[in-house]
Amino acid sequence: MRIILTGGGTAGHVIPNVAVIEELRKRGGAEVLYVGSKVGVECGIMEKMGVPFVGVHCGKLRRYFSWKNFVDALKVPTGIFQAYKALKGFSPDIVFSKGGYVAVPVVIAASLLRIPVVSHESDVSPGLANKICFRFSKQICLSFEETKSFISKSLMKKVVVTGNPVRESILTGNSDIGHRFTGLDKHRPVILIMGGSLGAKQINDFVRESLNELLKRYQIVHIAGKGNLDMGVHKEGYRQYEFLDEPLKDIFAMSEMVVSRGGANSLFELALMKKKVLIIPLAMHASRGEQIANAQVFVRKFGWSMLSGNISADEFLKTIEYAFNNNINKSAKVENGTSGIVDIINKFKK
Repeated sequence: MRIILTGGGTAGHVIPNVAVIEELRKRGGAEVLYVGSKVGVECGIMEKMGVPFVGVHCGKLRRYFSWKNFVDALKVPTGIFQAYKALKGFSPDIVFSKGGYVAVPVVIAASLLRIPVVSHESDVSPGLANKICFRFSKQICLSFEETKSFISKSLMKKVVVTGNPVRESILTGNSDIGHRFTGLDKHRPVILIMGGSLGAKQINDFVRESLNELLKRYQIVHIAGKGNLDMGVHKEGYRQYEFLDEPLKDIFAMSEMVVSRGGANSLFELALMKKKVLIIPLAMHASRGEQIANAQVFVRKFGWSMLSGNISADEFLKTIEYAFNNNINKSAKVENGTSGIVDIINKFKK
């Protein structure tokens, strides 16, 4: 089977495709090409995985007025032409789309070539790019049952709730390796605090304001984002990193609790690991509200904690205490959608 995967711009649209590629490789027999943005993170990730990559131009889809919308609109026809050439040359059985604005020209090109498309939405509320892609898709896969309320009646017959694709590799961490990597004490609890792939100034500020109090009880691993390290802070029991790739699974394994943004990928991973979690979703002014909606589902289901709105460092500290001492619902489950999605993809094998 020949398959093209698309989706990108940010890690949230790419990491689920990594899970799908891992599963395709495990089963064997699939030839994969990735078509993504020329400027997104996907090129580097695919290069590291040894997956052939073709970059296309794409215009960002904004929900608000901006002169950039006119400039980016001109990139879409170019992107469709480039994607058309890539699809025509590779001749895939199917295109699997994870959304993001790069997916739109690829999915439209697939439609022009009568190549079936399977789309997946990770968040509770679909992004604008996926709303467009859904109309050209043979199958629409969702992570959340709640997303059905955002789908038009005419498209419901295409919908299946699969769960979110999660990398098996991220679930196989070793706490001993994590302790050796960080040099932290095995006998004291560890909290991992991360602000998403690009970091988060608000969370970083809270950590630094609360650090002395936090270190009285916990050890802290802090993923601050690129360029966000505070080189003046050197404290026993505190480790800060810009970004962690391969070691992250071992840091997860050694951490009793995680403070995270509300991206669906991270939340599904943490749910499968049965971690205690404090979610600090992106605010409404910085997003379309998808992280808040994601967080609310997991708070209801797992008994996790959430902080949103105008919050202070003191609230941050108190809520960490509450979340750490709170008993989560370990009987609640989420679906790792990887296997089910690959089963759906295989239905389109010629």
